[in-house]
Amino acid sequence: MYRVVLIDDEEIIVHGLQSVVNWQAYNCAVVATANDAASGAIAIRTHRPDILFTDIRMPDKDGLTMLAGLRSEFPDMLVTVLTGYTDFEYAQRAIRLGVVRLLVKPSRMEEIQEALRFMTAKLAESGASQVSEKTPEPSTQNANSFIVRQATAYMEENYNLKITLQDVADQCYVSQWHLSKLLNKHTGQSFYDLLNRIRIKAAKRLLEDPQFRIGDICEMVGYSDNAHFSRTFKKLEGMNANEYRNAALKD
Repeated sequence: MYRVVLIDDEEIIVHGLQSVVNWQAYNCAVVATANDAASGAIAIRTHRPDILFTDIRMPDKDGLTMLAGLRSEFPDMLVTVLTGYTDFEYAQRAIRLGVVRLLVKPSRMEEIQEALRFMTAKLAESGASQVSEKTPEPSTQNANSFIVRQATAYMEENYNLKITLQDVADQCYVSQWHLSKLLNKHTGQSFYDLLNRIRIKAAKRLLEDPQFRIGDICEMVGYSDNAHFSRTFKKLEGMNANEYRNAALKD
């Protein structure tokens, strides 16, 4: 029996899908439903479904990042997107991230049934519900790269805040364990190594302006401890912040 999760911010759509579709006819069972991305992510991590029907344009959510996060963390899960938008470019990007069907709401029963037939046949052929080591598909690789770019961009925009790995993972709709693994694989660095490099790069720009005191720069780039900032700067640059400033101003 294939496990199915349904996610849509319109409760009437979730209820309709759950009650109208003859899931047993497709060897499927709805194991969880959700009406927002946060509870949907919990349902997916709890039940690890084979099939997901989801709207990826929910209020205040980045649908493509959410989709990439799901595809990256659960590469064997087959996803059909339900959307009220008919944006061709958006659809193309969604397909590159591994969506198997994109259905415009209100979707006809024939479309939902065709999506189900396709996904269950694909699961039967590939044995996707079984854990196995295999080369990631291009769509999974696209999703992984997408998530790393999104995570790095978020860090570059928010390095001055006290952000944690969990904060960034939440923005990318993946678990912190999965994000940590992706960052190490794609960049060869840990989350905190990347964050330190981003912060020190910003500090170097500020050090070239003599109006800023080094103690102020420390706080401006997200460090609450001057000693930690000093140690990190010297480790990465081979000199302390004051030496860097003197050299930069001399040039």
